[in-house]
Amino acid sequence: MAFDDDSKTPPTDSLIGNLKGYLDTRIDLVRLEAQEKAKMAFVATAHGVTMAIIGLFFFIFLNVFLGLLLNEALDSPYWGFGIIAGFYLLLLIIFVVGVDKKLFQGLADKTLDNTIYKSDKRN
Repeated sequence: MAFDDDSKTPPTDSLIGNLKGYLDTRIDLVRLEAQEKAKMAFVATAHGVTMAIIGLFFFIFLNVFLGLLLNEALDSPYWGFGIIAGFYLLLLIIFVVGVDKKLFQGLADKTLDNTIYKSDKRN
């Protein structure tokens, strides 16, 4: 038989060893890719939350400033804040009555279309 020499390994053992090595390497690669995507998601979320909080503080203080400015201009302690509140009430009514959810769905579809496949580096 061709495999009488003990120093040589049969081709099936070598093939199985190579296959196991390939599978182990592939599993490690998938784990590393998952870890990298999780890290990217965490960083993007942390950045987005931080920017939203800073933006919210800016928005609140800007509205307080505008309310105080209108109070001064109208020589009243409360009408400026009433006008600001009325403006946001009007904006809320416009959104509740006039804006359809399909507008936001279309915007989300455009923004997020195929983002999973675009970020895949193996294609």
